[in-house]
Amino acid sequence: MNQRSRTSLGIIIVAATILVALIGWGAGLYIDWLWFKSLNYQQVFITYLASNIGLKILVGIIMFALLLLNLMLTRKSVLQAVEASKAFRPMFEDDNVITINYPPRVDWREQITPGRLTAVFAGISLLLGFLYSSTISGEWTTVLKFFKQTAFGTNDPIFNKDIGFYIFSLPFYQLLYRLLASAIFLNIVLVALVYLLTDTARGGLTKIFRFPAARYHLSVLAALFFILKSWGYRLDQYFLLLSSSGVVHGAGYTDIHASLLAYRVLTVLSLITAAVIIANIFLKRFRITAYAIVGLLVVSILLGGVYPSVVQKFIVLPNEFNREAPYLANNIKLSQQAYNLDTIERKDFPAGRTLQAQDILDNRNTIENIRLWDWQPLQQTYSQLQEMRLYYELKNIDVDRYMINGEYRQVMLAVREMNQNQLQQQAQTWINQRLVYTHGYGVAMSPVNEVTGEGLPNFFLKDIPPVGPTDIQVTRPEIYYGESDDGYVIVNTKTKEFDHPQGDGNAYCLYEGTSGVKVNSFLRKVILAFVLTDYKMLLTGDITNDSQVLLYRNIKERVPKIAPFLSYDSDPYPVIDSKGEIYWMWDAYTISNMYPYSEPFDSRGNNYIRNSVKITINAYDGAVQFYIADSKDPIIQTYSKIFPNMFKTLEQMPDDLREHIRYPEDLFQIQARMYTLYHMTDPQVFYNREDKWTLPTEKYGNEEKPMEAYYTITVLPGEKEPEFVLIMPFNPQNKKNMIAWLGARSDGENYGKMVVYEFPKQELVYGPMQIEARIDQDTVISQQLSLWDQRGSSVIRGNLLVIPVKDSLLYVEPLYLQSEQSRMPELRRVIVAAGDKIVMEPTLDLALQKIFGEGAIPGKQQEPGTQPQTPTEPTEPVPQDTVKELAAEANRLYDEAQAKLKAGDWAGYGASLEQLKQVLTKLQEQSQTQ
Repeated sequence: MNQRSRTSLGIIIVAATILVALIGWGAGLYIDWLWFKSLNYQQVFITYLASNIGLKILVGIIMFALLLLNLMLTRKSVLQAVEASKAFRPMFEDDNVITINYPPRVDWREQITPGRLTAVFAGISLLLGFLYSSTISGEWTTVLKFFKQTAFGTNDPIFNKDIGFYIFSLPFYQLLYRLLASAIFLNIVLVALVYLLTDTARGGLTKIFRFPAARYHLSVLAALFFILKSWGYRLDQYFLLLSSSGVVHGAGYTDIHASLLAYRVLTVLSLITAAVIIANIFLKRFRITAYAIVGLLVVSILLGGVYPSVVQKFIVLPNEFNREAPYLANNIKLSQQAYNLDTIERKDFPAGRTLQAQDILDNRNTIENIRLWDWQPLQQTYSQLQEMRLYYELKNIDVDRYMINGEYRQVMLAVREMNQNQLQQQAQTWINQRLVYTHGYGVAMSPVNEVTGEGLPNFFLKDIPPVGPTDIQVTRPEIYYGESDDGYVIVNTKTKEFDHPQGDGNAYCLYEGTSGVKVNSFLRKVILAFVLTDYKMLLTGDITNDSQVLLYRNIKERVPKIAPFLSYDSDPYPVIDSKGEIYWMWDAYTISNMYPYSEPFDSRGNNYIRNSVKITINAYDGAVQFYIADSKDPIIQTYSKIFPNMFKTLEQMPDDLREHIRYPEDLFQIQARMYTLYHMTDPQVFYNREDKWTLPTEKYGNEEKPMEAYYTITVLPGEKEPEFVLIMPFNPQNKKNMIAWLGARSDGENYGKMVVYEFPKQELVYGPMQIEARIDQDTVISQQLSLWDQRGSSVIRGNLLVIPVKDSLLYVEPLYLQSEQSRMPELRRVIVAAGDKIVMEPTLDLALQKIFGEGAIPGKQQEPGTQPQTPTEPTEPVPQDTVKELAAEANRLYDEAQAKLKAGDWAGYGASLEQLKQVLTKLQEQSQTQ
């Protein structure tokens, strides 16, 4: 194969590769269009496509035009250099050498013509323009937000510009500056390279500024670059308000009195440098140009680096607080605004109050909703009891509240999803994975505080089909869309679709939704097979024109594909509506890293967040709805302008779903962490960190871990009705006692309101780890825990909950036992602490009775279908004390009492006798049951 053939083959291969890539891109685009259309979000898709592709095309065309223009300006010099090089022919004389040119040698310089040179320049410009346009992928939202921006109504304290300028305008200007600066720089490099080559072709000494054309051309480009650099310095001054170099985030004394001055001086010097460069085109004094550029560089180092360091060291540090006080105040004020901390209501919570039995009776709605089940042990128990088949999986346990049989109850629930990876190996065929096992089925639900006699959850909904003793019914239990990663499936085919196990066989169903991409022609089937890289779709005869392909069934992939510009909570949760259909609810956030003076909450520098959107996803048909939860947020207002038909108001959400919106835990954790510092509003106190709080820790299992925020139903101090509240306690810095607790409300008109209850600083309120220490130091409890850990089982200490009851606190920690032979934790004890008393009993009611007496527990009739809460004798492991153990404990207490009597410790003697009496009572009870 000769050189020409190889070249032609290479061109064909490249062209074919480009063609296949274009076909693949177009096919994927077509399927995405069909998918967006099936969800009625085709307008969103068009906006995204038009702005993303349109922006790339616009940038590519501009770059192409700039490159071609500058290259064409060099064309005359190139052609002159070629002509000049033809006259430069080295002569070799040798009488003894005969040179034979066969075939005749072709001079490459003869091939360079004006037309061909223009074509080469156009090709280079087109290629570089295309590559350059790909660098702005994802910037379409920056452009659209600039043109559709909404004012915040609040100005920054330094430049007096609306916050919207920093959120919307400044990122756009920075993008524009980056594009123009890199474009000019690329043109300078390319043009300089062309002039360098042409000068070499002339046989010169590579002094490209010898020729007027090169001198004029490069000088103009350099002048444009420094004019643009002047604008860049002006933009940089606004970024000072996002500086992290001072005592707090945002511009400090040095930034305002040194760095800002430097940027303003450099702005002017850059313009002067550009003028000098233009002037020297005619003056031809290139040393002056060099001096101007070097001078600008030296000034930027002195003013931008050395001078701020001197100011910081000799002016700020000797008197730091007085210098930084105004900027500390700016940081406090704007950080509170960025996280909505300025809306938190502050109230006093009395300390030292002792709960009485009547207080427990008056707050039974709080007591009956104390969460005794933690999601981690409960997930293992759910898996053992309710997954039913290998291919089902209860991925997550979520917390919510429902009106159940007329009572407001807090529950835990999980959706039973399909996990095809858990099918038997021989059953993992294409037919089974794509056509048969297409969906999960049903929900498991249990109250947070009830336990059967075996220490297991008392289910409100269980089994397949889901049934239970309450008025909650599930009429559409099929789960086609959830948190599993089973990929796409094809429904409405000739193959029977598995619905759920039924007796010794299976029940089958037909999908009734319309959310899939319809396979209504052979061409569409080919396109789908190509996009999904699944050739088996073309070979099977089970797919008909009525079949649908369900794509993006994982909601964590489905929703962000529609709205990639939002950030999402880590925990979507299922909801059962009044019609018995299952929905997923998911919180979404608008965030920014451009809020001036605000302290960042993550490593990416994000320093503004709002829970602006609530999302519902139908678990059966995958329909997605976006509801604006915070209409005051300017960012979501801007997105509403960009996508006018995408968002609905929260009032448009069905009432039975709106009852289940809750304050999101991720946002609450961020706000709580920021509030540990930004509850201080006095700059002096803030600077010295005199009243810094910390988030508490707790003992979970056998490890000390950061305490997680928790939901509970309680009556807040001063309120009359129970409500669903998210709570986080606070510790003072370097202390373990509790200083305050923060609550976020979720119900009705109070949704989104936050209140912090602060304790008197001069009184002791036990913090979570202090309660944990008291548990460890209690001889009866610690001995019992050690005993259980040695009897073929392990003890799991659950989350410690601090429950506000009236104007006092109740501490509750569940204990689970797990056998070595079975990973199914059982709730066997509840530890309750109130005031100076701490007890451990089989149930919460018994523990409260032990502390507050018989009057704390009302005589309560069991509802039909519920199980008694008094544990019966388990088989494995045995949580009750055996007769032998109780006898040994009685002997120990008797000896201890005698020793204290001899020592004259009458108080200790009485306490030992009281404990001995309790052990003897248990011994009597055990003897009667055996």
